[in-house]
Formats: sequence, C-alpha cells, structure tokens
Amino acid sequence: MEVRLTDDQKAFVRRAIENGRYVREEDALEEALSLWEARERRRAEILAAVNQAEASFARGEGRRITTREETAQLADEIKRRGLSRFAAEETNR
Repeated sequence: MEVRLTDDQKAFVRRAIENGRYVREEDALEEALSLWEARERRRAEILAAVNQAEASFARGEGRRITTREETAQLADEIKRRGLSRFAAEETNR
C-alpha cells in the first residue's frame, strides 16, 4: 500500500523522529493507525450501547429523566455504583 502524506504531515512525522519519539517513519504511522483502530473500536462499542439502550427503552425498561432533581438523583446513583465497583476492584487486587 502506498500512502501519500501532506507536507505538514511529513514535517510532523520528521519532528517526532528528530525529537526521539520514533525511530522510523513507519513507527509513527503504525501508532497512528493503532490509535485510529482503537478509536473506531470504541466508537462501535458506544454505538452498540446506544442501540441497546434504545431497544431497552422501547421495551419499557428505561426511565425518563426530565427534571434537574431526577438528573441529580441519577448522577448520585451512578457515582455510588462506580465507587462500589472501584472498591470491589481494589479489594480483589
């Protein structure tokens, strides 16, 4: 595969090599592709979660949040669950 970079992109890669961040141009491009791949995987996960949430809501399993108080309550619940999970992970280490 042949890849053509803009002059700015070439200069960006050259600076990274000059600064010691990478040894070869290929190393910089491999990392860029790896980051892109990870971002796309995360994007697919988010879209799948949104689809799952919409389907759950359509089945009547969700709850509607319409007031600031309801939003604050939900945020508190999420925070409590997160802290609980964190504590459990710390215990298991």
